[in-house]
Formats: sequence, C-alpha cells, structure tokens
Amino acid sequence: MRRRDFLAVAGTTALTPFVGRRLLAYGQDASPPACHGPGYASPKEALKAEREKLLYVTGIYTGTPIARPDFLATVDVDPSSARCGQVIHRLPMPNVGDELHHFGWNACSSCHGDPAKSRRYLVIPGVKSTRIHVVDTVDPVRPKLHKVIEPETILSRTNLSAPHTSHCLADGTIMISMLGDAEGRGPGGFLQLDENFDVKGRWERNADGMKFNYDFWYQPRHNVMVSSEWAAPQTYAGGFKLEDVEAGKYGTQLHFWDWEKRSIQRSFDLGADGRIPLEVRFHHDPASTHGFVGAALSSAVWHWHKLNGQWHVEKVIAVEPIEVEGWDFPVPGLITDILVSMDDRFLYFSNWLHGDIRQYDISDPSRPKLVGQVWCGGVTGRDVRVRDRKLSGGPQMLQLSLDGKRLYVTSSLLSAWDNQFYPDMTRDGSWLLQIDVDVQRGGLAINEDFLVDFGKEPDGPARAHEIRFPGGDCSSDIFV
Repeated sequence: MRRRDFLAVAGTTALTPFVGRRLLAYGQDASPPACHGPGYASPKEALKAEREKLLYVTGIYTGTPIARPDFLATVDVDPSSARCGQVIHRLPMPNVGDELHHFGWNACSSCHGDPAKSRRYLVIPGVKSTRIHVVDTVDPVRPKLHKVIEPETILSRTNLSAPHTSHCLADGTIMISMLGDAEGRGPGGFLQLDENFDVKGRWERNADGMKFNYDFWYQPRHNVMVSSEWAAPQTYAGGFKLEDVEAGKYGTQLHFWDWEKRSIQRSFDLGADGRIPLEVRFHHDPASTHGFVGAALSSAVWHWHKLNGQWHVEKVIAVEPIEVEGWDFPVPGLITDILVSMDDRFLYFSNWLHGDIRQYDISDPSRPKLVGQVWCGGVTGRDVRVRDRKLSGGPQMLQLSLDGKRLYVTSSLLSAWDNQFYPDMTRDGSWLLQIDVDVQRGGLAINEDFLVDFGKEPDGPARAHEIRFPGGDCSSDIFV
C-alpha cells in the first residue's frame, strides 16, 4: 500500500481544538459510612487500600507451536517476599485452544454494601473457543476451577460468540461483551450470567446501529453505558489486513446506551481519526460523565462528557505515525490499552508498535498534558533490557495499583497479531514488568528489579495478557 493510502486509512492527526473545563470535581462523595461487602464504598476509599501482594495474569499457548492449555498464573508482587517477581502457581484450563483474554470478577465495588456478595470468583473467557471459565480464588495463591460454561450452551441460547470484556453488575449478575454471532460475524452483543454463573440470556433489547462490539463501561448514576467497536471474529482472527479497514470491516463507532432500556440512545462515528476504538474508561467518580476511549489504528484518544443534557465527543490526543526501516508505510503507535487512575488525575496508554507507555495529566479532561513516558520494546529498534532480558514485543495490557504508584504491563495482544507483528514472541515468550509512577509531578520508570519472564515457563514460552489484583483494580471496579 502506498504511503498516502495508508495515511487515509489510519486517519489524520490534527487535533480538534476545544476549550472546556472539568464539570464535575472528583471526590464530592466524601466520607461515606463504612459498609460490608466486596470492593470499596468510593474511589477515595479504594485509594487507601492495602498494597497488592499478588496478581493474576493469563498465560497463553493458543496460537503458538505448544499444544498446551492456557493457564492462570499467580504472581508474587510483595516486595518483602523472597519470591517477589515469580510465578508461584499455575492453574491450567481443561482444554487446548481457548485464547484466554480479558477477565473480571463476579463482584466488585458496584456490589459494595451487600454482605451476601464477595469478590471471590474470576470469570475468564476464551475469546477463540467461546468457553467461559469460572475460577474460585478462596485460596488466593492457588485458585481452582469452579465451573466451565461450554460454547455449545452459549451459542444455542444466545447465538453469540467470542466473549471479551467481563463486568459484574450491581445486582450480582455478570455481563460479558460478545464480539460475534455463532458464525463469527458482527455485530455481536452482550451475554448475561446469573449469580450461579448460568447463562441468563442476552442483555441488550435493541442494538440497532451497532456494527461491531468490543469493550464497555457503565455509569448508572447517569443511566448510561458506553461501548466500542473492534471487528467481527472472522475478520481479526486471521491477522490484520489493511484492505479489511478499507472495506469497512473494522469499527469507528462509540455507542451510548440507555442503561435501563438496554438500547442504544446515540452513536458517534469517529471517522478516520477514530478507527478501531478499543478500551472504554469512565472516570471512577460515579458522579462524573467524563470518559475516554483509545482508537488503536488511528492512534488517538477521544474524550466524552455530558453537557446540557447532551453527550459530546472530542479528540484530545493524537500519536503521530513514524518512519521505521523495513516498513513501507508510516507506523502508527497502535494504542491498545488505556487506564484512568483511581483519583481520576492521570490517563495511561500503551503504544504497542511504537513501544512506549505514556502518562497524561487529565485534571482538565479536554486538555491532557503529557507528563511521563517510558520505552518497553516496540518495532523502532530500541534495545531495552531488564535483567539482561531484551524486551522483544511491545507494551500492551496495563494495570495500575489502586494507589496509582505501580503500573504493571504485559506484551501480548492477540495470538494472530502477535505472530504477525512480533514473530520473535513465539521463541521468546512475553514478559510482565512493573513501572514506578511519580504520582506528584508525573513520570514513569521501569523497576529494574522486577521482571516475570514468560519465555521461561516450564511448558515452554508463553504469552501474558490481562492482569487483575485480588483486591480490585483500576479497570474492573465500577462505583455506583
């Protein structure tokens, strides 16, 4: 593809000017009464949580030459432990070929105050197999398999496939975004599980206008859910092709749903500057209407908020493509994950191809300011090493500690795309890093003492994807 053709497909990079101030200040829900139940009463309470000592991360063999089941790894992250930075337990799934992807809890801060609920079970979908695993973490170090929902059950009852994002709802049920139908075509929909992890059915009543599906986040005080679009499974599963973008097979829309009516209220087409909008992040303050989404291919971050009863969407960050030797077109950053800190002050995102992680001050959400950047591999040829291990691949999934001081990052995106853009990952496996964060002035630095090398797994090189903390984290906890 010629240079000008690629730029037309990936989108322009001119920022749309916008003048505005944050409308709702963080922390207006001060000093809530103590409650029992999972999670925290407010983001302020979450900020005071004990430091994480364990984390869970998915280890992937799907799409590699190793015919072994994917697994859930327990990693020690307690700096006082002799095993800090080591995988201390592995829970293999029963089948080969799931491609464990994003996962979530059965209960989070949206259920806070209900003593009958606890944050005990992880819901771990296989985006390739459409199999859903429920894992019991009553022993936090050694989780065990509680239940498996087979794809035949999901397909027959909902005609949905390719489970992606999992969120608990305040009523104790589980909602999972599904990327396709039984044939792997769009637009997909939303699967709901009851408290016993049985298939309840489809959540949405009307999805008119949705072409594809991907991530979602709900904000019940404003009766809204926001969802994004990637592509149908039959498109992305075979690897990335620019001609699929030109053919309209990748998403550009952001959907605002009426939470109570379970139907789309309004959709925004982000156009050439919003190709492949992925991770959706609202402010953690439940009174706020501000949120962000990262458009991967266009390498842009879009901000939304509600003003005078109407939703508004604007592009606030653009990452310029760069020239890289051996590539016949300018390489986009490819923003694949974003996070908002629990105090709603900082936004983080990863440029999977460029190889950097960025930190922005979003005190004014319409005018983010770059305050931190760190390099962790990428296609640009940078030789970044931690403990003598060259960081092949690029930074991908992010997870931030509740106090905002530690950012964890892994490097695997999706097996077909890993194999295409970072073929050395088959040989080297991927990695898990810890990034130290300056929460006062901004700033990022790799913790040189921390590295989990998934290239040295007992069954052979594996790929690490999403990260969760037993005590909750900045991309799974929703407050009501």
